[in-house]
Amino acid sequence: MRRRVKILIGGIEAGGTKIICGVGEVRDGKIRILSEMRFPTTTAAQVLPEIINWFKQYSIESLGIASFGPLDLKKDSPTYGYIKATPKKGWQDVDFVGPFARALSVPIEFDTDVNGAALGEAVYGAGMGCPVVSYMTVGTGIGVGLYCDGKLLHGLVHPEAGHMLIQRHPKDTYEGSCPFHKDSFLPGGCLEGYACGPAIQKRWGAPGETLHNRKEVWEMEAYYLGQGVSNLVLLYSPDRIIIGGGVMHQEGLFDMVRAEVKKNLAGYIHLDMVDSRLAEYIVPPALGDHAGLTGAIELGKRAWENANHE
Repeated sequence: MRRRVKILIGGIEAGGTKIICGVGEVRDGKIRILSEMRFPTTTAAQVLPEIINWFKQYSIESLGIASFGPLDLKKDSPTYGYIKATPKKGWQDVDFVGPFARALSVPIEFDTDVNGAALGEAVYGAGMGCPVVSYMTVGTGIGVGLYCDGKLLHGLVHPEAGHMLIQRHPKDTYEGSCPFHKDSFLPGGCLEGYACGPAIQKRWGAPGETLHNRKEVWEMEAYYLGQGVSNLVLLYSPDRIIIGGGVMHQEGLFDMVRAEVKKNLAGYIHLDMVDSRLAEYIVPPALGDHAGLTGAIELGKRAWENANHE
């Protein structure tokens, strides 16, 4: 009888408000999360040593890190593994990978948090079987990850579609929450600045979860997200678009976004999936709130495979 091989892989999903860490068992090509811990995203100097100490309890073989950005993902760069010009205080120009590499001495794979979620959903969730998968998260910020034929999209840097420039809603007087694109000379701003969770709260004076009966709030949110998703369809032609994050928990928002996308595409993409099956095309994550952590562990699994198959 063939002996099953079991290895432990660590994963980190670093978001703007919390950092989720986990250890997964990889057996027969599948991931099962065995242990999980959450840390508030205070400052790098405070929280990274705490996370390292947590991982030292386990004999992990490798580690995947999926982090908010922008990031330096170029492995030949002197600042590979760094978080770069983030608006998050205490995280600008921080070496994220280095402390873990030195403390744990395991192979590490590093990518954006949304690329991690895209990977998790493409391999194990709502994007299974799809060659091209786009994952958008709508929460503290807005980010987009792209999976294509088994790989995550990188280029000059990495996808920053959360900062795509879009048109302001005709009734919106809010300037936007993005410090980079606020008061832009353009007749609009960026998607994150208009539609992330903090933007909703600043515009309407209350957090989104308390505004569920305010139709005008969600019509405006769908207007912005509909532009973002329509641009993803036209730019990348994904086989499936998955939208996660806390803002998307609002009842009825998915249907409103789909309606905006159909209106924006205006029949130009003439396929059954767009004409009558948008509920199968623009979907929530099948892995729920574990998409990012599962993807981070999958990054770690790939780091282990690369280190052991060279």
